Amino acid sequence: MNPVKLGILGVSGHFLKRVVLPVQKLDTAAITAIASRSKQKAESAAVRYSIEKAYGSYDELVADKTIEAVFIPLPNHLHAEWIKKCADAGKHILCEKPLAMNAREAETAVEYAAKKNVLLLEAFMYRFHPQWIHVKELVDTGEIGEVRSVHTWFTYNNSDPKNIRNQPGTGGGALMDIGCYAISFPRFILGTEPERVFGMMTIDEQFKTDILTSGILDFGSARATFTVGTLAFPYQRCWINGTGGVIEIKIPCNVYSDVPAEVVITTGLGERVYKTSAVDQYGLQFDAFAKAVRAGAPAPVSSRDAVMNMKVIDALAASAQSDSWISL
Repeated sequence: MNPVKLGILGVSGHFLKRVVLPVQKLDTAAITAIASRSKQKAESAAVRYSIEKAYGSYDELVADKTIEAVFIPLPNHLHAEWIKKCADAGKHILCEKPLAMNAREAETAVEYAAKKNVLLLEAFMYRFHPQWIHVKELVDTGEIGEVRSVHTWFTYNNSDPKNIRNQPGTGGGALMDIGCYAISFPRFILGTEPERVFGMMTIDEQFKTDILTSGILDFGSARATFTVGTLAFPYQRCWINGTGGVIEIKIPCNVYSDVPAEVVITTGLGERVYKTSAVDQYGLQFDAFAKAVRAGAPAPVSSRDAVMNMKVIDALAASAQSDSWISL
Protein backbone atom coordinates (compact mmCIF):
# COMPACT_ATOMS: atom_id res chain seq x y z
CA MET A 1 0.00 0.00 0.00
CA ASN A 2 1.02 3.60 -0.51
CA PRO A 3 2.02 5.16 2.82
CA VAL A 4 -0.60 7.43 4.36
CA LYS A 5 0.76 10.98 4.38
CA LEU A 6 0.68 12.27 7.95
CA GLY A 7 0.81 15.78 9.34
CA ILE A 8 1.71 16.49 12.97
CA LEU A 9 0.07 19.33 14.91
CA GLY A 10 2.62 20.56 17.43
CA VAL A 11 6.23 19.78 18.25
CA SER A 12 5.40 18.09 21.53
CA GLY A 13 7.91 16.32 23.74
CA HIS A 14 5.72 13.22 23.61
CA PHE A 15 5.87 13.16 19.81
CA LEU A 16 9.64 13.69 19.67
CA LYS A 17 10.42 11.22 22.46
CA ARG A 18 8.09 8.34 21.64
CA VAL A 19 6.36 8.68 18.28
CA VAL A 20 8.46 10.09 15.45
CA LEU A 21 11.14 7.38 15.19
CA PRO A 22 8.89 4.28 15.28
CA VAL A 23 6.48 5.87 12.78
CA GLN A 24 9.34 6.68 10.42
CA LYS A 25 10.17 2.97 10.32
CA LEU A 26 6.72 2.08 8.96
CA ASP A 27 5.91 1.23 5.35
CA THR A 28 2.27 2.16 5.88
CA ALA A 29 2.62 5.78 7.03
CA ALA A 30 4.94 8.68 6.28
CA ILE A 31 5.31 11.89 8.28
CA THR A 32 5.45 14.56 5.58
CA ALA A 33 4.66 17.74 7.53
CA ILE A 34 4.89 19.20 11.02
CA ALA A 35 3.44 22.43 12.39
CA SER A 36 4.08 24.65 15.39
CA ARG A 37 3.01 28.12 16.47
CA SER A 38 6.72 28.85 16.09
CA LYS A 39 7.94 28.41 12.49
CA GLN A 40 11.51 28.12 13.79
CA LYS A 41 10.53 25.28 16.12
CA ALA A 42 8.75 23.44 13.32
CA GLU A 43 11.68 23.92 10.95
CA SER A 44 14.14 22.68 13.55
CA ALA A 45 12.14 19.49 14.10
CA ALA A 46 11.70 19.02 10.35
CA VAL A 47 15.44 19.26 9.72
CA ARG A 48 16.30 16.98 12.62
CA TYR A 49 13.88 14.25 11.57
CA SER A 50 13.98 14.75 7.79
CA ILE A 51 10.36 15.85 7.55
CA GLU A 52 9.56 17.42 4.19
CA LYS A 53 7.43 20.39 5.25
CA ALA A 54 7.38 22.72 8.25
CA TYR A 55 4.54 25.13 8.98
CA GLY A 56 4.36 28.11 11.35
CA SER A 57 0.69 27.53 12.14
CA TYR A 58 -1.64 24.56 12.56
CA ASP A 59 -4.08 26.04 10.04
CA GLU A 60 -1.44 25.95 7.30
CA LEU A 61 -0.81 22.27 7.80
CA VAL A 62 -4.51 21.41 7.88
CA ALA A 63 -4.97 23.34 4.62
CA ASP A 64 -2.26 21.26 2.89
CA LYS A 65 -4.24 19.12 0.45
CA THR A 66 -1.47 16.49 0.23
CA ILE A 67 -1.91 15.58 3.91
CA GLU A 68 -4.30 12.65 4.34
CA ALA A 69 -4.31 12.26 8.12
CA VAL A 70 -3.29 14.28 11.15
CA PHE A 71 -1.86 13.32 14.53
CA ILE A 72 -2.95 15.67 17.34
CA PRO A 73 -0.60 15.58 20.38
CA LEU A 74 -1.70 19.05 21.51
CA PRO A 75 -2.78 19.88 25.10
CA ASN A 76 -6.15 18.39 26.05
CA HIS A 77 -8.11 21.65 25.83
CA LEU A 78 -7.25 21.95 22.12
CA HIS A 79 -8.26 18.44 21.06
CA ALA A 80 -11.92 18.99 20.22
CA GLU A 81 -11.24 22.23 18.33
CA TRP A 82 -8.64 20.68 16.07
CA ILE A 83 -10.56 17.46 15.57
CA LYS A 84 -13.31 19.57 14.02
CA LYS A 85 -10.90 21.64 11.92
CA CYS A 86 -9.17 18.53 10.62
CA ALA A 87 -12.54 16.93 9.88
CA ASP A 88 -13.61 20.04 7.95
CA ALA A 89 -10.51 19.59 5.81
CA GLY A 90 -11.28 15.92 5.21
CA LYS A 91 -8.32 14.66 7.24
CA HIS A 92 -8.45 11.40 9.17
CA ILE A 93 -7.50 11.94 12.81
CA LEU A 94 -5.41 10.19 15.44
CA CYS A 95 -5.80 12.26 18.61
CA GLU A 96 -4.02 11.90 21.91
CA LYS A 97 -6.01 10.86 24.94
CA PRO A 98 -8.26 11.98 26.47
CA LEU A 99 -10.21 13.01 23.40
CA ALA A 100 -11.62 16.18 24.98
CA MET A 101 -12.13 18.08 28.23
CA ASN A 102 -15.43 16.36 29.08
CA ALA A 103 -17.85 13.78 27.71
CA ARG A 104 -20.17 16.31 26.08
CA GLU A 105 -17.28 17.86 24.19
CA ALA A 106 -15.97 14.41 23.23
CA GLU A 107 -19.36 13.27 21.94
CA THR A 108 -19.74 16.41 19.86
CA ALA A 109 -16.30 15.88 18.32
CA VAL A 110 -17.01 12.22 17.56
CA GLU A 111 -20.34 13.03 15.92
CA TYR A 112 -18.72 15.85 13.93
CA ALA A 113 -15.99 13.57 12.56
CA ALA A 114 -18.57 10.94 11.66
CA LYS A 115 -20.67 13.48 9.72
CA LYS A 116 -17.55 14.53 7.82
CA ASN A 117 -16.84 10.86 7.04
CA VAL A 118 -13.35 10.87 8.50
CA LEU A 119 -11.79 8.23 10.70
CA LEU A 120 -11.18 9.28 14.33
CA LEU A 121 -9.07 7.23 16.73
CA GLU A 122 -8.16 8.07 20.33
CA ALA A 123 -4.48 7.28 20.88
CA PHE A 124 -4.59 4.63 23.60
CA MET A 125 -1.44 2.93 22.32
CA TYR A 126 -1.55 0.16 24.93
CA ARG A 127 -4.46 -1.47 23.06
CA PHE A 128 -2.06 -2.43 20.26
CA HIS A 129 0.68 -3.97 22.39
CA PRO A 130 0.78 -7.79 22.25
CA GLN A 131 0.93 -8.03 26.05
CA TRP A 132 -2.55 -6.51 26.35
CA ILE A 133 -3.91 -8.45 23.40
CA HIS A 134 -2.70 -11.67 25.07
CA VAL A 135 -4.10 -10.67 28.48
CA LYS A 136 -7.50 -9.95 26.90
CA GLU A 137 -7.41 -13.40 25.24
CA LEU A 138 -6.55 -15.05 28.56
CA VAL A 139 -9.43 -13.35 30.32
CA ASP A 140 -11.91 -14.06 27.52
CA THR A 141 -11.00 -17.76 27.45
CA GLY A 142 -11.42 -18.12 31.22
CA GLU A 143 -7.76 -18.65 32.08
CA ILE A 144 -8.23 -16.96 35.47
CA GLY A 145 -11.91 -17.74 35.89
CA GLU A 146 -14.40 -14.93 36.39
CA VAL A 147 -12.74 -11.55 36.90
CA ARG A 148 -13.45 -10.09 40.33
CA SER A 149 -11.16 -7.06 40.40
CA VAL A 150 -8.77 -4.95 38.36
CA HIS A 151 -6.33 -2.73 40.23
CA THR A 152 -4.03 -0.14 38.66
CA TRP A 153 -1.25 1.93 40.17
CA PHE A 154 0.25 4.63 37.93
CA THR A 155 2.39 7.52 39.20
CA TYR A 156 5.12 9.90 38.10
CA ASN A 157 6.87 12.92 39.62
CA ASN A 158 6.45 16.19 37.73
CA SER A 159 6.84 19.38 39.77
CA ASP A 160 7.24 21.83 36.87
CA PRO A 161 4.53 24.52 37.16
CA LYS A 162 4.95 25.38 33.46
CA ASN A 163 4.18 21.84 32.34
CA ILE A 164 0.71 21.48 30.80
CA ARG A 165 0.09 18.45 33.05
CA ASN A 166 0.16 20.81 36.03
CA GLN A 167 -2.21 23.40 34.59
CA PRO A 168 -5.99 23.03 35.06
CA GLY A 169 -6.82 25.23 32.08
CA THR A 170 -5.14 22.85 29.65
CA GLY A 171 -6.77 19.75 31.11
CA GLY A 172 -3.93 18.80 33.40
CA GLY A 173 -3.98 16.69 36.54
CA ALA A 174 -3.58 13.04 37.41
CA LEU A 175 -7.12 11.94 36.52
CA MET A 176 -7.06 13.35 33.00
CA ASP A 177 -3.45 12.50 32.17
CA ILE A 178 -3.05 8.98 33.54
CA GLY A 179 -6.30 8.18 35.29
CA CYS A 180 -7.76 7.80 31.81
CA TYR A 181 -5.58 4.68 31.42
CA ALA A 182 -6.65 3.24 34.76
CA ILE A 183 -10.26 3.68 33.65
CA SER A 184 -9.69 2.27 30.18
CA PHE A 185 -7.95 -0.91 31.41
CA PRO A 186 -10.92 -2.50 33.24
CA ARG A 187 -13.40 -1.33 30.59
CA PHE A 188 -11.26 -3.07 27.96
CA ILE A 189 -10.69 -6.22 29.99
CA LEU A 190 -14.29 -6.62 31.17
CA GLY A 191 -15.86 -5.44 27.92
CA THR A 192 -18.53 -3.48 29.73
CA GLU A 193 -19.18 -0.18 31.51
CA PRO A 194 -19.22 0.56 35.26
CA GLU A 195 -22.60 1.03 36.89
CA ARG A 196 -21.38 3.63 39.37
CA VAL A 197 -18.10 5.19 40.53
CA PHE A 198 -16.56 6.81 43.58
CA GLY A 199 -13.57 9.17 43.39
CA MET A 200 -11.19 10.91 45.80
CA MET A 201 -8.82 13.74 44.85
CA THR A 202 -6.00 15.67 46.45
CA ILE A 203 -5.77 19.13 44.86
CA ASP A 204 -2.40 20.85 44.90
CA GLU A 205 -2.50 24.37 46.39
CA GLN A 206 -0.03 25.72 43.82
CA PHE A 207 -1.07 23.92 40.63
CA LYS A 208 -4.82 23.69 41.39
CA THR A 209 -4.77 20.27 39.71
CA ASP A 210 -5.31 16.85 41.25
CA ILE A 211 -1.94 15.38 42.18
CA LEU A 212 -3.30 12.21 43.78
CA THR A 213 -6.56 10.58 42.72
CA SER A 214 -8.11 7.24 43.61
CA GLY A 215 -11.22 5.67 42.18
CA ILE A 216 -13.58 2.74 42.56
CA LEU A 217 -15.48 1.52 39.51
CA ASP A 218 -18.39 -0.79 40.28
CA PHE A 219 -19.07 -3.20 37.39
CA GLY A 220 -21.54 -5.29 39.37
CA SER A 221 -19.86 -8.70 39.46
CA ALA A 222 -16.42 -7.08 39.37
CA ARG A 223 -14.79 -3.99 40.80
CA ALA A 224 -11.90 -1.86 39.57
CA THR A 225 -9.77 0.33 41.79
CA PHE A 226 -6.89 2.64 40.99
CA THR A 227 -4.55 5.28 42.34
CA VAL A 228 -2.77 7.75 40.08
CA GLY A 229 -0.43 10.56 41.05
CA THR A 230 1.76 13.25 39.52
CA LEU A 231 4.02 14.00 42.49
CA ALA A 232 5.07 10.51 43.51
CA PHE A 233 7.76 7.97 42.72
CA PRO A 234 7.32 6.84 39.09
CA TYR A 235 5.74 3.40 39.15
CA GLN A 236 3.06 1.48 37.30
CA ARG A 237 1.38 -1.92 37.60
CA CYS A 238 -1.93 -3.53 36.76
CA TRP A 239 -3.35 -6.62 38.47
CA ILE A 240 -6.35 -8.61 37.29
CA ASN A 241 -7.77 -10.98 39.92
CA GLY A 242 -10.16 -13.77 39.03
CA THR A 243 -11.81 -16.75 40.68
CA GLY A 244 -9.16 -19.03 39.17
CA GLY A 245 -5.99 -16.93 39.05
CA VAL A 246 -4.22 -13.59 38.88
CA ILE A 247 -2.56 -11.69 36.03
CA GLU A 248 0.09 -9.05 36.73
CA ILE A 249 1.06 -6.65 33.95
CA LYS A 250 4.43 -5.28 35.00
CA ILE A 251 4.54 -2.18 32.79
CA PRO A 252 1.03 -1.57 31.48
CA CYS A 253 1.66 1.75 29.70
CA ASN A 254 5.23 2.93 29.13
CA VAL A 255 6.56 -0.39 27.86
CA TYR A 256 10.18 -0.40 26.71
CA SER A 257 10.37 -0.97 22.97
CA ASP A 258 13.79 -2.65 22.94
CA VAL A 259 13.11 -5.52 25.37
CA PRO A 260 10.25 -8.03 25.79
CA ALA A 261 7.31 -7.04 27.96
CA GLU A 262 6.45 -9.43 30.80
CA VAL A 263 3.10 -10.60 32.10
CA VAL A 264 2.95 -12.88 35.15
CA ILE A 265 0.09 -15.39 35.17
CA THR A 266 -0.67 -17.34 38.35
CA THR A 267 -3.22 -20.17 38.33
CA GLY A 268 -3.72 -23.43 40.21
CA LEU A 269 -0.97 -24.97 38.11
CA GLY A 270 1.57 -22.41 39.33
CA GLU A 271 3.19 -19.24 38.05
CA ARG A 272 4.43 -18.58 34.54
CA VAL A 273 5.83 -15.51 32.79
CA TYR A 274 4.62 -14.60 29.32
CA LYS A 275 7.14 -12.52 27.36
CA THR A 276 6.32 -10.66 24.18
CA SER A 277 8.77 -9.87 21.44
CA ALA A 278 10.39 -6.44 21.62
CA VAL A 279 7.91 -4.16 19.83
CA ASP A 280 7.05 -0.48 19.72
CA GLN A 281 3.41 0.07 20.62
CA TYR A 282 3.34 3.51 19.01
CA GLY A 283 4.49 2.05 15.72
CA LEU A 284 1.83 -0.66 16.01
CA GLN A 285 -0.84 1.96 16.71
CA PHE A 286 0.05 4.12 13.72
CA ASP A 287 0.34 1.05 11.50
CA ALA A 288 -3.18 -0.08 12.44
CA PHE A 289 -4.51 3.46 11.96
CA ALA A 290 -2.88 3.83 8.54
CA LYS A 291 -4.16 0.45 7.34
CA ALA A 292 -7.70 1.40 8.36
CA VAL A 293 -7.38 4.70 6.47
CA ARG A 294 -6.18 2.95 3.32
CA ALA A 295 -8.81 0.22 3.52
CA GLY A 296 -11.63 2.66 4.19
CA ALA A 297 -12.32 0.58 7.27
CA PRO A 298 -13.64 1.65 10.69
CA ALA A 299 -11.14 2.85 13.29
CA PRO A 300 -9.28 0.00 15.05
CA VAL A 301 -11.07 1.10 18.24
CA SER A 302 -14.45 2.79 17.99
CA SER A 303 -14.42 6.49 18.81
CA ARG A 304 -17.49 5.79 20.98
CA ASP A 305 -15.06 4.15 23.39
CA ALA A 306 -13.41 7.55 23.89
CA VAL A 307 -16.78 9.08 24.81
CA MET A 308 -17.55 6.34 27.32
CA ASN A 309 -14.11 6.66 28.93
CA MET A 310 -14.65 10.39 29.23
CA LYS A 311 -18.02 9.84 30.89
CA VAL A 312 -16.31 7.85 33.62
CA ILE A 313 -13.67 10.56 34.05
CA ASP A 314 -16.44 13.16 34.45
CA ALA A 315 -18.29 10.97 36.94
CA LEU A 316 -15.19 10.41 39.08
CA ALA A 317 -14.47 14.15 39.17
CA ALA A 318 -18.09 14.82 40.18
CA SER A 319 -17.89 12.12 42.83
CA ALA A 320 -14.74 13.63 44.33
CA GLN A 321 -16.47 17.03 44.55
CA SER A 322 -19.66 15.67 46.10
CA ASP A 323 -18.04 12.91 48.18
CA SER A 324 -20.67 10.47 46.94
CA TRP A 325 -21.22 7.63 44.51
CA ILE A 326 -22.16 8.72 40.98
CA SER A 327 -24.24 6.43 38.79
CA LEU A 328 -23.60 6.20 35.06
